Amino acid sequence: MANNKRKKSGSGGGVAGGGWEIIYSGFVLIMLCFFIMLCSFSTMETSKVTRFVKSFSIAVSVFSGGLKFDKGEIVLPVSADIVDADSKIANIFTEMAEVMKSYGIEGEVGMQNIQGGLVIRLSDSILFDSGGATINENALPILNHIGTILAKSNYNIRIEGHTDNIPINTYAFPSNWELSTTRAISVLRFFIDKNHISPDRLSAEGFGEYKPLASNDSSENKAKNRRVDIKIFTGERKTKVKEIAD
Repeated sequence: MANNKRKKSGSGGGVAGGGWEIIYSGFVLIMLCFFIMLCSFSTMETSKVTRFVKSFSIAVSVFSGGLKFDKGEIVLPVSADIVDADSKIANIFTEMAEVMKSYGIEGEVGMQNIQGGLVIRLSDSILFDSGGATINENALPILNHIGTILAKSNYNIRIEGHTDNIPINTYAFPSNWELSTTRAISVLRFFIDKNHISPDRLSAEGFGEYKPLASNDSSENKAKNRRVDIKIFTGERKTKVKEIAD
């Protein structure tokens, strides 16, 4: 009888809707995985830890309700998402950011991490006069700083000239093809003559108006498209030479 009374009295004592235990257990497991991964990264590069934290914060943020990770520079500083924080390409990113800040040209020079390297994007307004391809005197110190930074590495560099879609038809530049190509070559020649960068590391291309960053539907967008891109490639160029016996 006593056993039966116990069973009856305990049969209705449970809490309805006990799904909170599952949610709580899942949260504890996530936190456990987080700290295990942090411990495993203790001997790895700082940038790898940063990338993991970014990934983890994105994963946690898919849950509705509750607190989420703060976004912005307070939690994670702006970076080029480079795997090795001590690599030369990371140093280039850091030094270039200092050059931009020192000259106050953050709005006219940008950087972007691309597959296999980094691109330094310079507005044409700080390099050339409208419709011209001769580097302005005011731009010479800036370009010299950039070239000095690039000369310390052994990466291959491609310089690309770009224009907007406004046609040009002068004796020197019959079309935007010639203008964009000549501008790229002007920067290339500067790096060779002033910074003594080995010519076999450099190449130049002109794309005219055919590789725009934005649609050419406003003066602001056209200004974005008129640019010189300095692309730095971290991979070694592989040239296969086939020997043919006589």
